[in-house]
Amino acid sequence: MSSPPFPSASEPQVQALISYLEHEVQPSIVLDTEYNILAANGAYQRQFGVAGTPHVGAKCYRVSHQYGLPCDQAGEHCPMRKAHETRAPDRVLHIHHTPRGPEHVDVELRPILDGDGRVVAYVERLSTVVAASAQPQQDGLVGRAPAFQEALAALQRAAPAQIPVLLQGESGTGKELFARALHTSSARKRGPLVVVDCTGLTEALLESELFGHEKGAFTGAAQRKIGLAETAHGGTLFLDEIGDVPMAMQVKLLRLIESGTFRRVGGLETLRADFRLVSATHKPLKDMVAAGSFRQDLYYRISAFPIRLPALRERSEDLPLLIDSLLQRIAGSAAPSIDPAAMKRLSLYAYPGNVRELRNILERARLFADDGCIHVEHLSVELREAQARPSARPGRGQGEQARLAHALAVFRGTRSELAQHLGMSERTLYRRLRELGLE
Repeated sequence: MSSPPFPSASEPQVQALISYLEHEVQPSIVLDTEYNILAANGAYQRQFGVAGTPHVGAKCYRVSHQYGLPCDQAGEHCPMRKAHETRAPDRVLHIHHTPRGPEHVDVELRPILDGDGRVVAYVERLSTVVAASAQPQQDGLVGRAPAFQEALAALQRAAPAQIPVLLQGESGTGKELFARALHTSSARKRGPLVVVDCTGLTEALLESELFGHEKGAFTGAAQRKIGLAETAHGGTLFLDEIGDVPMAMQVKLLRLIESGTFRRVGGLETLRADFRLVSATHKPLKDMVAAGSFRQDLYYRISAFPIRLPALRERSEDLPLLIDSLLQRIAGSAAPSIDPAAMKRLSLYAYPGNVRELRNILERARLFADDGCIHVEHLSVELREAQARPSARPGRGQGEQARLAHALAVFRGTRSELAQHLGMSERTLYRRLRELGLE
């Protein structure tokens, strides 16, 4: 980048910009074209600053990522690079190094142009993503892998809007957790999140569950029942496994989504419900539309913003983070540890049932961990036999070696900070470095 550095501007101009930043609610910094932090507002210092560490004058990639190189040279998308090329704002989701450890941060970078249209500086606004954690935690979404971050970035884009979202992914990938994250990140977070499990319901039962019924509408209807669509008023309606909705019911569901109106079973009064729609399925809806088993108009209505959720095998680098989190959720403070041999075998398994299957494996194994540690023999026979064939997943070791070698090359913090950055314990980091010959 050959543009002249921003400090060449007059001192009053610099001070005016710094003064303006102080009125920003969001953490904000000013960067020159060489990645140097020129100014930071109070909100940034409170949220991302470290006592006794002057961020002004430091390289942004060193502060945010502990890298020794700019993000784009360290294998990540650099918003500064793109903003310089396009002269337009850029937005990206990054994992930042913070006083609280690694966190997902939504970064918006805007270029500042001089009278000749040259980029002379940038204003960067940062907001911590509360919908997911980059560290082990006892609830919610957890992940750091690129495939997970891609889905999380899409969620961040969709959450503030009212657009219908369709979550697509294999069973066990955490569709309900993503739906909850969408809800809590939206303007409707103070309203209810109502979950409708469409699996295995007949048309009559689903209609009664969704719309409610009047007293005497059918045999056994001893009193009026409020439906789930009405309950979701002011919040979010989550239709889980929408691909299982019977064809005849799809017409009524489409009417509800398009008009926001419905009638209880056995009722005459037209009621209205205001909700944000989120749907999910593991089924190939496009193929079902082509086969005539799912209405095309309903598909286009629910899939305005599709988000693909990655399978666990696509985010295998998240395994240590997920295992720590799941054991905390299962056993709390009594969570067992996992010995290196068991962890290695867990890392070689393909997990056709995804995170749900991983949780089941850990729940079973911990019941045998009498010494407070899960060993290989505590894993199921089926799992041990599957793991005994690492050739079923060729190239995994080479990919892990390349990832760690790259992290060692660009990271400029301590080994403890590197382990935290990678989402693993320091002990695990040293063990993996030894195993891969990188020590």
